[in-house]
Amino acid sequence: GPDNKVAVFFGLSGTGKTTLSADPHRALIGDDEHGWSDNGVFNFEGGCYAKVIQLSPEAEPEIYATTRQFGTILENVCFDPDSRRVDLDDGRLTENTRAAYPLTHIPNVVADGMGGHPAHIVMLTCDAFGVMPPISRLTPEQARYHFLAGYTAKVAGTERGDSDSTPQATFSACFGAPFMALPPTVYSKLLGEKIKRHNVQCWLVNTGWSGGPVGTGLRMKIAYSRAMVNAALNGQLNGVEYELEPVFGLEIPRECPGVPSDVLNPRNTWTDPAAYDAKSRNLVELFKENFKQFEKDVPAEIKAAGPSG
Repeated sequence: GPDNKVAVFFGLSGTGKTTLSADPHRALIGDDEHGWSDNGVFNFEGGCYAKVIQLSPEAEPEIYATTRQFGTILENVCFDPDSRRVDLDDGRLTENTRAAYPLTHIPNVVADGMGGHPAHIVMLTCDAFGVMPPISRLTPEQARYHFLAGYTAKVAGTERGDSDSTPQATFSACFGAPFMALPPTVYSKLLGEKIKRHNVQCWLVNTGWSGGPVGTGLRMKIAYSRAMVNAALNGQLNGVEYELEPVFGLEIPRECPGVPSDVLNPRNTWTDPAAYDAKSRNLVELFKENFKQFEKDVPAEIKAAGPSG
């Protein structure tokens, strides 16, 4: 940011890492593959790999512009063979359409790919059940818990040959389980140490559904997600009042600049609060079942930082 404070995003595919990090008011250190050393964070990939299905020039202008630039490689994107114009809304091959482009295609970047220690960590989820708050403030213990959980939810119908549109919960430890050489609890402990040493503020942001699950609710507007992230990073959520969400134990701000207040508590967005409660309890059980694999290797306070409903 303009104050040189660094933010790091964690999240699985489709949760909004590339979209939310391409911010005209902040310089991009890198899109993916970063390290965090004793000197700060650094990028070692050198490029960007954005999901471009239904990409909007209004909501994501920087990324949209790269799909029209020389040097960008489009993957699984359909185009008109006569006009040679690409159609970013065409998902007949797959929903996983991509653009690979050099970091320099983004107008505001950190040329050496290096930054200081993070002031903020933002963990992203795309909750297709419509249960998780759009933004919540995490304690260090909750940050370690959700880092181990690595939760998001996908819509099964987006996979080839699958007509079922029921959301499927996905848990990938450290938001990248296949790439972890050591047990996830080792990385969770390291993360906790770094959060404490550098006084990092942690957030959980849901870029998924609100008002109900897929088929009933609506996907959170990118403009709202961006406003919430910006407010968190700019310190605008430091002085507001918070309420405690009773099931996951998350702190939800009661107000946020640029976001309607009635959006912030997910239970209030459902027309049937009892249906929300039932869906929330179902998701809690999935969290608990997933976390059993870590229980014997983490301190009691990390287990207690998870949902209790």
